[in-house]
Amino acid sequence: MELSSPAFRDGDPIPRQYGYTAANVNPPLEISDAPSGAESLVLVVDDPDALEPAGKVWRHWLVWNVNPTRKRIPEDWSTDTATAVEGENDYGEVGYGGPNPPDGEHTYRFRLFALDTDLDVPAGATLDDLERAMEGHVIEEATYEGTYAP
Repeated sequence: MELSSPAFRDGDPIPRQYGYTAANVNPPLEISDAPSGAESLVLVVDDPDALEPAGKVWRHWLVWNVNPTRKRIPEDWSTDTATAVEGENDYGEVGYGGPNPPDGEHTYRFRLFALDTDLDVPAGATLDDLERAMEGHVIEEATYEGTYAP
């Protein structure tokens, strides 16, 4: 399984419009080769470089129950419970919250998980809730990264 973006290459800078204080819309993402046994996909976008200034890995976007046949997540994706479910990010909001590093360039991880089940997790749930539900159901994972500087 692979995850990529037409907006930036793996490891390259994420364009400014995807930042929290800019347009604050998610970048487009492309999904390929999801495993045949997948029942759903989960997307977690986080900032591990926030550990020092924020005291934790900052969660920017939690999305689950994505159809495993989906090939593209469009820019500024509006989900509904028929297409996916979104959780609470560390800004205290449901949905996408873009990069906003307080202390220089950070690396942002886009992690895609293929699961052998759909998740019975309500909208607005936290990453802890999501990770508990995912436990024992991950069959494959892909990661894509980008950097962002204030």
